[in-house]
Amino acid sequence: MTPAFAALSGFVLVALTLAVVWAVQLKTRNAGMVDPVWSWSMGFLAVWYAIFGTADVETRLALGLLGGLWGFRLGTHLYVRNAGKPEDARYAKFRAEWGRKANFNMFWFFQFQAVVAWALSVGFLVVAYRPGASSVTVLALSVVIWVIAVVGEGIADAQMERFRGDPATKGKVMNRGLWRYSRHPNYFFESLHWIAYVPLALGSPYWWVALLPAAMMAWLLLKMSGVPILEAHLVKSRPGYAEYMRTTSVFIPWPPRR
Repeated sequence: MTPAFAALSGFVLVALTLAVVWAVQLKTRNAGMVDPVWSWSMGFLAVWYAIFGTADVETRLALGLLGGLWGFRLGTHLYVRNAGKPEDARYAKFRAEWGRKANFNMFWFFQFQAVVAWALSVGFLVVAYRPGASSVTVLALSVVIWVIAVVGEGIADAQMERFRGDPATKGKVMNRGLWRYSRHPNYFFESLHWIAYVPLALGSPYWWVALLPAAMMAWLLLKMSGVPILEAHLVKSRPGYAEYMRTTSVFIPWPPRR
């Protein structure tokens, strides 16, 4: 399978999957399911490219395992977090603002998510079709970066879930553990995760393309769908969040300012 056909077929499958999720939310009136399905779709694309790519077996096996496990973990975490709960404030806000056009706009919003997933997956694609073989050092470096990123994100997620589940902290600002050093440590480690595929891409004339997903993810989280919407809500609903913003790094973990 050529890289172009692998990319096109992968996009079509993800777009169709998100169209089904959109149809389901017409009944549930809860668009939050798009988050876990999007993450699972990204893991699927890593496996899809690994299966049909032309790189050496070791490189494609590393791609499939690392990308697939990352997508499965993140998607499962988001599913458990959202299941049985009201619609995420972001999507509820969209639905209220769009009014009678909400269903139409939500469909295209979901399809935009498919485009974003496909754009991010170019890092996977470059790895799957790189010439030559990856050295043990390169494979080990990718695994080390991946472990730091995924374990770090998992710890941040677990700390936040414990905080949310504690009645004593209801309405308070989460500033413990990794959240003491970054307002969004999960976003930082999520962006770092994409760097894990850069060593695997070395040897390809297009290896630099594997850098783009990390930059794109950081930009999306910091400037579009993550921090701006979330913090606009939190600064109104959490007393003390404005002070937390003043003293704590927004992204890269760093000792808090006095």
